[in-house]
Amino acid sequence: LQLVESGGGLVQPGGSLRLSCVASGGAFDRAAVGWFRQAPGKEREAISCTNNNGASTNYADFVKGRFTISRDNAKNTVYLQMNSLRPEDTAVYYCAAEPWGRRLSCPWPGSDNNGHYDYWGQGTQVTVSS
Repeated sequence: LQLVESGGGLVQPGGSLRLSCVASGGAFDRAAVGWFRQAPGKEREAISCTNNNGASTNYADFVKGRFTISRDNAKNTVYLQMNSLRPEDTAVYYCAAEPWGRRLSCPWPGSDNNGHYDYWGQGTQVTVSS
């Protein structure tokens, strides 16, 4: 699987962005997909994940109620809708995929597969600043 993220950019606090992760070269409809981010000087952190058909999702506490993950398997794409953005959301955002079958879960740190993903995109920068 090859993954390409897009949709990042500069946005003011309180604004919104929608990130896209387009996959190619593999069985995307059997893959769980996660979104991660890494800010300068900080460790990478998991944001959200979805199982192969979008029926099961997870969110980090710090994005619950603000971010929404969704997927369109017909377009081989997973989205991350980000609302009410804050300066602390500034980071490089990555999507990742893991062959996962039809399980009703998705890899998550400390839980399923301990959050491990085999395939990663190159990242897209999100900057929240006035």
